[in-house]
Amino acid sequence: MTEGALLNDRYQLLEQLGTGGMAYVYRARDVVLDRDVAIKVLRKDYSDNAEFQNQFRLEARSAANLLHPNIVTVHDFGFADGLLYIVMEHIPGKDLKQLIRERGRFSVKDGIPLMVQACAGIGYAHRAGLVHCDIKPHNMLVSKDMRLKVTDFGIARAIASIAPNERTDVVWGSPLYFAPEQASGEAPTPASDVYSLGIVMYELLSGTPPFTASTAEELARLHISARPIPIREYIPDIPSALEEIIMKVISKEPAARYRTADQLGRVLQKFGTLPDPQPEPAAPVATTPPVITLKPEVADRLVHQGRTQPPPPEAETIQYYQPPQQYAPPPTPQPVYTTPAETEAEEIDWVSVGLGLMAVLSVGGLIPFWLMIYLTYFPPGR
Repeated sequence: MTEGALLNDRYQLLEQLGTGGMAYVYRARDVVLDRDVAIKVLRKDYSDNAEFQNQFRLEARSAANLLHPNIVTVHDFGFADGLLYIVMEHIPGKDLKQLIRERGRFSVKDGIPLMVQACAGIGYAHRAGLVHCDIKPHNMLVSKDMRLKVTDFGIARAIASIAPNERTDVVWGSPLYFAPEQASGEAPTPASDVYSLGIVMYELLSGTPPFTASTAEELARLHISARPIPIREYIPDIPSALEEIIMKVISKEPAARYRTADQLGRVLQKFGTLPDPQPEPAAPVATTPPVITLKPEVADRLVHQGRTQPPPPEAETIQYYQPPQQYAPPPTPQPVYTTPAETEAEEIDWVSVGLGLMAVLSVGGLIPFWLMIYLTYFPPGR
């Protein structure tokens, strides 16, 4: 197809907006309804596959029933000039991948609202029983007023209907963003879309996907078994709550993630865009500091220890602590000084002295008695 061609006698191709591994994208004019539309024309090797054609029609009908502010509306689809095409609303703006390349990365404040919108659209599809299978920033269109819309619902599932020996690297999504179970060849689930949302969020905030490799096989191995570099190494000030959310979303096991995009969106909404809460400063004890200072000898010791005395209040004289004047103590009586002899006399225990004298007298009184007995038995002159 070339620019200026009239597709199916209704859609005039105005300009090519982009190209990918499976389709060309054009801005076109619907000459019947007189409005701009976007048309994705699939490559001939896909369009010629009868099984793919049938599955594509089924997926296109399902996608056309998705009416949500964060999903690109499907207007029409068909087969003309040997090519399958799908007609969608035209979103003036750029896809999220282009914006990441231009800005390097998004701040948490700007990036989280975009992810909440992506979760809202994909979560709506999950409630309708549809799995996107190919979530990547290329499939997220952002208008000038920062409204995000997800596109390409169902195309990856249609491609998966191709016989196994005809499958390509994009059967179950794009290798940079698909879930470990998709990398293993298993059918994707809503939890697989959640994983891909986590990879997109990682890249949106850090500026790089968590896994990069030169081949699809190596990317698949990384998704299955490798641990991503902690996003904090790219964003040291990332809130810890957001870091935990991202690590949960890109868990290897589907059961460890949020089950649907709706759940992830609600968590991000509750999380908001605020940084980690900081401890509240302690309330001041008093507006005017008390007039208390250190004594000179204490202040000198603090200076020798490398510490300083607290600065005094401005315009106030440094003084030592004084007791309140209204409680002045009574006059202190003059002390009576005594001599050392008087002090020693006051300290003699006269009771002990009296008892000692009585003991001496008692012993002395017994001496005559013992002499009388001795002389009785041993008289002199014998």
